[in-house]
Formats: sequence, structure tokens, C-alpha cells
Amino acid sequence: MTLRLTVDRQAWLDHVRTTAGEHGAALPVVKGNGYGFGRPILLQQAGTISDHVAVGTVFEAIDVPTTLTPVVLTPVGDSIPNTLSPHAILTVGSHEHIATLNKHGWRGNVVVKLQSTMQRFGAPATELATIEHACAQASLNIVGWSIHPPLSPSGEDRSGEVSCWMELLHDSLPIFVSHLTGAQMSTLRTQFPQRQFVSRIGTTLWLGDKSMTRLSTEVLDLHRVEGGTAGYRSAPLNGNGHIVVVGAGTAHGVYEIPQVGSPFHFAQQRLQLVEHPYMHSSMLFIPDGDLVPRVGDAIDVQQAMTRVYPDNITWM
Repeated sequence: MTLRLTVDRQAWLDHVRTTAGEHGAALPVVKGNGYGFGRPILLQQAGTISDHVAVGTVFEAIDVPTTLTPVVLTPVGDSIPNTLSPHAILTVGSHEHIATLNKHGWRGNVVVKLQSTMQRFGAPATELATIEHACAQASLNIVGWSIHPPLSPSGEDRSGEVSCWMELLHDSLPIFVSHLTGAQMSTLRTQFPQRQFVSRIGTTLWLGDKSMTRLSTEVLDLHRVEGGTAGYRSAPLNGNGHIVVVGAGTAHGVYEIPQVGSPFHFAQQRLQLVEHPYMHSSMLFIPDGDLVPRVGDAIDVQQAMTRVYPDNITWM
């Protein structure tokens, strides 16, 4: 094996069910690399939570089984695949997005993205009425609203960015909200009982407690060196020791950690990279005096699950 993801199956399933329950009405997000699990595995689980699933793009939507309705989070660009389900729900946040769908001849359901302080894309309040009118003119059926506040690592409650829109939304369509806790969603539902709030959850749902998962790679080769250089670019070695070659690199989404360095650990020690990781392997240097792994030993990998592509998933 090269990059392996090991998962505590029962703990993970319990976490997914508990998190979905805490958020009430939920729209599971299955996009990109499938949060390290791969999209097929997560699509199966998404179907136990909702009959809708959020995906990143129209190209990801074509992989969604017919039992689920895809909600595409990113506005359409210069093409729409011919195999996209006519039942897919697309996202618009500007007149340009509506014009693009009109150019492609798309006639179907859409969610209107509302502007937040994230400032990525979304309709400002001053354009809401004209965007609704433009959707009607383009035969686009608005089936919901969407708002995506920024992350709040300090625990700040961002629900105010949602509640300020309520007096402008003169209908009973669902409002899809990202990055609020289950408790904050519950408070919104209490404040606006006539509204239907749907919690759009991805990272919190699928990853949660890091103790449930472990990323590791394997030692593929090992040899002693006495100073000198090593690697593609003849990087200088810091003294005598061992070169350790492990089976994980950029093809797996494994990179150096900004302002930290090597993502590889052995015996609770961060291992020094000889140079940047390459496609399927990385070269490490262990100086004399430090514990040296053997060929075949597992090396822990510290990397964001939203970026990695494991070769193998082991369910414990």
C-alpha cells in the first residue's frame, strides 16, 4: 500500500448519525475528493440522511445516483454535461449566472445564493427582486435560497447574517445555511418558526472527531548516508543518518504543511523532508541518534482530509 486511510467504522457511523440529528433538516455535502473517503462511499451515506445531496459542480452531479437529487453549489461556467439530470438543482447568484444558464438552454430548478460577508458570490439585497424577475423570464424555477457565512474558528455566532435576510424573502421556500452549529440552527428555527431552514453540512458531518481516522503511509526503502546530498535537486543533508523513502506524495494530495514543514511522523516525532514530496513518494532524512523505522513500517501522515486521495481505506 502507499497512502492508507484507517477508519473506526462504528464510531464514524455513530458520528454521522448523531451530527445529522443535531442539525435537524440537513443537506449533506459530497464534493471534491469526498473528504478523503471518496464520493461513492459518502453518496451511499448521504441517502440515509436526505433525498437531496449537495455537490461541487455540474460534473460531479452526473455521478449522483438517480435516487438522489443533486444540488450543485458552484454556478455553471462555460459548459454543462449532456448527461446532467434534468432534475438537478443549480445555483445562481447574479444576473450573469442566469444569462449563462439561458445561453446553455437550461430550464429547471435553481437555488438563489444570497450575499454574505464571505464575499465569494451571491446576490446583494439590492438586486434580489430583479434576480427573481430574471429567473422567471428565463424559465428558472426558484426552489430555495442559500447563504454561506464564513467559518468562525473563534466560535462567533454567524446566524445574524442569515436572520437579516428574513424580511426580504417573501415566500416559504427552504433556506440552505452553511457553517452554523446544530444549536444555532435550532435557534433560527425558534426565531422564525414559519421558515424552513436546512443545514448544509460537509466537513462537520463526515470528519468530526479526528480520533476516528488515521492517515498513514509505508516505508518503501531505507539506506544509510554520511552527509552529502540527495533527491531530485541534490538537497544537502544535515549530517549522517538514514534516507527513508515513503509511499505518499503529491499524487495523493500530500504536501508540506505551510509554516510547519513535513507532514510525516514516526514514534511521535516529525520527520524531516529531504525536499518537497513528489508524485508517489517522499524522501525523509533521519539523523543518527533518532529512532529509524524499518521497511514496511507505517508512518503517520498529517494532512487535510479534504485534499487527500488514499489508495486504500481500511474499516476497523
